[in-house]
Amino acid sequence: MSYSHLSIIERSKLEILHQQGKSARAIAVELGRHHGTISREIRRNAQLPSYEAESSQHAYKERRKASVPQGKWTEEQAKELEEKPQATWSPEQIVERFRTEGKPTVCCKTIYRWIYAGRLAQVDLKVLRHKGKRQQPAEKRGKFAVGKSISERSKEVRSRETFGHWELDTVVSGRGKSKGCVATFIERKTRLYTAIQMPDRTALSMEIAFGVAASQYPAGAFRTATTDRGKEFACYANLEATHGVQIYFADPYSSWQRGSNENANGLLREFFPKGTDFAQITDEALERSLDLINHRPRKCLGWKTAHESFTEELSHLA
Repeated sequence: MSYSHLSIIERSKLEILHQQGKSARAIAVELGRHHGTISREIRRNAQLPSYEAESSQHAYKERRKASVPQGKWTEEQAKELEEKPQATWSPEQIVERFRTEGKPTVCCKTIYRWIYAGRLAQVDLKVLRHKGKRQQPAEKRGKFAVGKSISERSKEVRSRETFGHWELDTVVSGRGKSKGCVATFIERKTRLYTAIQMPDRTALSMEIAFGVAASQYPAGAFRTATTDRGKEFACYANLEATHGVQIYFADPYSSWQRGSNENANGLLREFFPKGTDFAQITDEALERSLDLINHRPRKCLGWKTAHESFTEELSHLA
């Protein structure tokens, strides 16, 4: 178990037990801590007549402030670094030239961070070759931070050993088009891919689309689902309660954690390129594209089709 600092609640208990005359070892047993942790905590506050939780917590916070590393940034180094980008030098060129000349320097990633953070005030992002576009983009659509992380998902789901584990996403219409989109689903083991049209990218629409998809297959076909943290999946608690499915959320900017779904969405884009208005797509056209995708022989399935593999797994549920 990783180490954690004493909380104000633990310090309050420590104060009471210490006033009762209990030893550090006895207090450690009560708090479920190592006796060395308790001894150090008491010694740090030995200048007081008796251990006090409030003053100890305040002292702890002050120590934490002082423990933050100052980093390698200095005004002198910043001034020297600011000159080079203006001369069209890249951060990597700056670092390597300084290194060959024996000058103190930092790594090029640090220079990028300083530029993005505005610590090199004279450097405009426009002087960089990629104009700052390589920095991690800010999430613009709604998202939420609750729900189970993908790290909690069992090994059998990751290894595709068992059936009934899905990846979910949405494919949207082009800019300037309608709010119409499709909810996409792919079963991880068999790669069966399906899509349900939605009028908009809301949690209510996703909840309805999930119900439509789940109703097409027998009980047991949906066991888990892995999604991103888009606002359309804020209905995850209702999905878990209604359909008995466990929902897991991939990490931000980690589309590879839902690789099957991303790949299948790319196949769907072959039929409906970017810029398509999904509100104008007929059910027949969508069904036709899904049928073609699911009836292609797949190398990862031993040249079976996704439809054949999925049908075989369904027969085991009966």
